Amino acid sequence: MHFLFDKSVSPSADKSASQSACGQDNATQIETSRRTILKSIGGIGAGLVLGMHIPSKARAQSGAAAVIKGGSQDAVFAPNAFVRIAPDSTVTVMIKHIEFGQGPYTGLSTLVAEELDADWSQMRAQSAPANAALYKNLFFGVQGTGGSTAMANSYLQMRKAGAAARAMLIEAAANAWGVPEDEITISKGVISHKTAGKSGSFGDFAEAAAKLTPPAEPFLKDPGEFVLIGKKLPKLDSLEKSTGKAEFTMDASLPGMLTVLIQRPPLFGAKVKSVDDSNTRKVPGVVDVKTLPSGVAVYGEGFWAAKKGRDALSIEWDETGAEKRSTDQIVADFQKSAAATGQVVTNVGDVEKTIGSATRTLEAEYVFPYLAHAPMEPLDCLIEATDRSAKVWAGSQMPTIDQAAIAQTLGLRPEEVDIQSLFAGGSFGRRATPIADVAYEAAAAVKAIDRSRPVKVVFTREDDIQGGFYRPLFVHKMKAALDESGNIAGWDHVLVGQSIMEGTPFEGMIKNGVDPTMVEGAEDLPYAIPNMRVSFHKKSFAVTPLWWRSVGHTHTAYATETFLDELFALAGKDPVAERLRLLGDKHQRLANVLTAVAESADWGSAVPEGRARGVALHKSFSSYVAQIAEVSAGDEDGIPRVHKVWCAVDCGVPVNPDIINAQMEGGIGYGLGHILYAGISLDKGRVVQSNFDTYRSLRINEMPEVEVEIYNSTEPPTGVGEPGVPPIGPAVANAWAKLTGKRVRQLPFAGLGA
Repeated sequence: MHFLFDKSVSPSADKSASQSACGQDNATQIETSRRTILKSIGGIGAGLVLGMHIPSKARAQSGAAAVIKGGSQDAVFAPNAFVRIAPDSTVTVMIKHIEFGQGPYTGLSTLVAEELDADWSQMRAQSAPANAALYKNLFFGVQGTGGSTAMANSYLQMRKAGAAARAMLIEAAANAWGVPEDEITISKGVISHKTAGKSGSFGDFAEAAAKLTPPAEPFLKDPGEFVLIGKKLPKLDSLEKSTGKAEFTMDASLPGMLTVLIQRPPLFGAKVKSVDDSNTRKVPGVVDVKTLPSGVAVYGEGFWAAKKGRDALSIEWDETGAEKRSTDQIVADFQKSAAATGQVVTNVGDVEKTIGSATRTLEAEYVFPYLAHAPMEPLDCLIEATDRSAKVWAGSQMPTIDQAAIAQTLGLRPEEVDIQSLFAGGSFGRRATPIADVAYEAAAAVKAIDRSRPVKVVFTREDDIQGGFYRPLFVHKMKAALDESGNIAGWDHVLVGQSIMEGTPFEGMIKNGVDPTMVEGAEDLPYAIPNMRVSFHKKSFAVTPLWWRSVGHTHTAYATETFLDELFALAGKDPVAERLRLLGDKHQRLANVLTAVAESADWGSAVPEGRARGVALHKSFSSYVAQIAEVSAGDEDGIPRVHKVWCAVDCGVPVNPDIINAQMEGGIGYGLGHILYAGISLDKGRVVQSNFDTYRSLRINEMPEVEVEIYNSTEPPTGVGEPGVPPIGPAVANAWAKLTGKRVRQLPFAGLGA
C-alpha cells in the first residue's frame, strides 16, 4: 500500500510500527504469540527490543521468546515493547501518549535514557500502536492521553524499561568479555570495562542482549544520580516540526481517497428530515452524498469539491427535541437554580447560622460561558477499510475508545482496527471525546460507501466551533461572612452546570450522583474556613459538554480566588499573607509556590504608575501553581493589558524544565485569551461564533512576559499540561479590581454578543 503526503514528504520508514495486531477490549486478556506482537510493530533489523511487563492481566504470553529475521543473525524480542535498540545504537522509545505539543516524546524518552545511561543524541521517539493491553494509561485503564497524566502514570514504567535494557546490555557485555557485571559501566551510550580496557556501543551488544531474560525488578537510580532528568534537553520532535517534515493527519492522503465534509444540524439535538442534493451532485468533483447518523456527508475528490458540494445542499431539519434557547435564557435558568442549595458535596460546621447571624457578609454571582477548544489543526480522520480490517490515521487522543467505535461501526473486532497515531496540531481536550465522535463519523462515512475507497473526514474551523463540544456553561453563587477580626467565618458556594461524564463510557466515575469535573477545585478548597458548604445543581440538555484544558478548575479557580480576594479587600487584608495564613501547615506545597511567586515578583514593592498586580493560587492535576499578573488599563475599554506574569509551579520531580516552562507559558496564554475575549453564545439555539474572527484568541502582541520558577520537588512527577491555566484568570481579575475597583463576574471581559 502506498501512503502519500501532501508535502511530498514520505512517512517514517517504519510506519508499520504503529500497527497493532493484538489490540482488544481492555477487559479481555490477549492470547497471542510474541511473534505476532513482533510482526505488529514492524521489522527493525538485528537489535534489542525490550518491553516492560504491565500487570499480569494485560500481559502477552511470557513463556517463549519470538525471533525476528533482521540481519545476519536472529534477535530475540521481549514483549510489551517500550524500548528498541538498533544495531546503529539508536534507541527508539515507543510512546503510548499522543504528541500534540505537550512533550511526551521528549519527556518519556528522557526517563528511558536516564536509566539506560544513553547519550541524548541516540534517542528517538515513535508513537506506540493502538493496543490497550500493552500501552494503556495506568490511571485510566485504557490507552489515552489526558488529565495531564502522561508523565505521572509513566514515570516508573519508563524508567524500569530503560533500567532493564541497561541491565541486559551489561550482562551481554560481561558474557562477551568474561568479566563480572558489577565492573562494567555505561556512560553516554558507551559500555566500558576499565581494567580490561574494553568498550563498546549499545549496537555491539544489542543482539546478544536480546537473547537474555529481562530482570523482573531492575535496579533504579537514586535521584541524586540523575544526569538527564532535570536538564533542559532539546525536544525530539522539534526538528521535524520546524522543517515541515512532521506528519499530521491534515497532511495524510491515500490513492483514491475521498474527502468528506459533513453538514451537521444547526441546532443541538436536531436530526435530518429530508435532503435535496441535486445541486450538490452537479458540483465538479462531488462523488456521492450520504445521510449519516450525525448529518449529511458529501464525498469529494478533494476538500474544495466536498466543501462546495456541501454548500449546495438543501436540508430540512427535524428540530423536535432540539435546544432552542438563547444563552441569556439558559443563564437565567441556571441563576434561578443557583439561588437554592443543591446537592451537597462539602459541609463543615454550620454555614446557615454563621452567615445568617454575621454583621458583614458578601454575595457574588459568576457566569462562565461555553468555550470551544479551537485547536490549530481542525479535526480529521483517515480510514481505509476492507471487510476484514481497517487502517486509521488520526491524531487519536483516546486510541482505545476510537478503536472500539470504528470496530463497532464497521462490524470488526477491535484488534482488526489498526490506528496510526500521527502528530496532532493541538487538542485541549477536543480530541478526547468519550463518544469518539470524529472516529465514529469517519467509520460511518466509510461504511456508507461499502468501503470501496479510503475516506478522510475533515472538519472546517466553523464545523468545530459551531457544532462541536464545549466546556460547559456554569453559574456560581457565592456567599460568605466575616467575623469581627475580618476573618472568613462562613463560605457557601453553589455551582450550576452540565455534567461532562453523564451518558459516556466514563459515567462510572460519577459517584453518588457527583460528576467530579463539576466541583473539582471547589469542594476541596484548601483554605481553613470553619464553616463551609459546597453544593451543585446538574443540568441536562442537548448542548454537548466536554472537558476543556484543566476542565472544571477553569471556572472554580476563577470563582474561588476572585471571591476570596474580594473578601480580603473588604477586611483590609493582604492577599498573599492572608492566603498563607489560611493554608496553614496542611498545604505546604501550595504555600511553597505562593511564597516563591511572591518573592519573584517582589510582592508589596512599588508597582509602575498606572499598573496593578493580582495574585491567584490553585492546585489541579496534583500540581501546585501560583501566579501574579501585572496589568494596566490597555487600549480597549474594559480590557486589561497584561504586561507580565510571574508563575511558580511544583509538579514533583521536574523531568524537563524546558517543557515545564513551555507548558506554563502556553497555559497562561491560552487561559488569558479565553478570559479576556472568548466565549460561545447561542441565539435561539444556534451558535453565534464561527471562526477566529468571532471566537477571539490572544494575539502574539498581547502575550505577556512570563517568568516561571520551578520548585525543586522530590515528589513523583505530576501534570504540567493543564495546571497553568486556572490561576491566570483570577490573577488578572484581582489585579484589574485593584486597578479600577471593578469586579468582573461574567466572562469574558470583552463580553459576548447574542
